[in-house]
Amino acid sequence: MNADVVAAGGVVWRPASDGKEIAVVHRPKYDDWSLPKGKLDEGETFEDAALREVEEETGLRAELGPYLGEVSYDVSKGRKVVRYWAMTAGDGEFTPNDEVDELRWVSMGEAPAMLTHDLDRRLVERAAAELAS
Repeated sequence: MNADVVAAGGVVWRPASDGKEIAVVHRPKYDDWSLPKGKLDEGETFEDAALREVEEETGLRAELGPYLGEVSYDVSKGRKVVRYWAMTAGDGEFTPNDEVDELRWVSMGEAPAMLTHDLDRRLVERAAAELAS
């Protein structure tokens, strides 16, 4: 993998009366709506980082589901690669912090319109297809 920055995250979902809904987070530093994700710590696997970052940003302990793939884009430090998994939401409670000041549960159908970045929208579409089977 050719990356200067490596990160991992998740499309965190839970059952809803009309199907499934996912967690989207607001990051005040960027004023955007995104999927929970973050950089790997030294020696950490992508899977462990994804679970840790989801818990740090949402307060939820999640269960790793199907791998959804990776996205890459340019950041100030070079090329960033982020690997994502579908994750089932577990116990926990969201508490606003400096990184994430709001969490919203939205339906799979509503999420793309709410998310700021096209890469996140495509991941939600991939997750919806994966979780439908």
